[in-house]
Amino acid sequence: MINRVVLVGRMTRDPELRRTGSGKAVTSFSLALDRGFTTQDGQSADFIPVVVWNKAAESVAQYCQKGSLVGVDGSLRSRSYDNNQGQRVFVVEVLADRVRFLESKNARLGSAPSQPQMQPGQQDNFYDMKSVDLENDFDESVNTFDIMEDDLQF
Repeated sequence: MINRVVLVGRMTRDPELRRTGSGKAVTSFSLALDRGFTTQDGQSADFIPVVVWNKAAESVAQYCQKGSLVGVDGSLRSRSYDNNQGQRVFVVEVLADRVRFLESKNARLGSAPSQPQMQPGQQDNFYDMKSVDLENDFDESVNTFDIMEDDLQF
């Protein structure tokens, strides 16, 4: 069975760091994921609860905040508990193995990060799409050879 989840979204609230009785760190937050369309009731995003443990939990709580763009790699977990009214509540959440911070603090705060300036004569590492010949799929300088059906082993 495969239980793997990979998500990219923005935090809907500041991460909440707690400690277990044994001192382990656990942080919870939720991610807003754009659906790409709007439902009849006007909703265009899903809100997914995420839980992360130990050192990663401490890092998320320290470096992330509401609105942070993060990537989450983990698995789905379901659990249930009884609330204060005695009702059974079922929860499905992502148990994160890894959380990646996908933007700098400067980007979140609206200031543009400084771009390194290229020195004269230094080449840019990006491809210029205008210089790519998309029409010619095959290199005509390559020699072709004929294969007879009897030459194939299958």
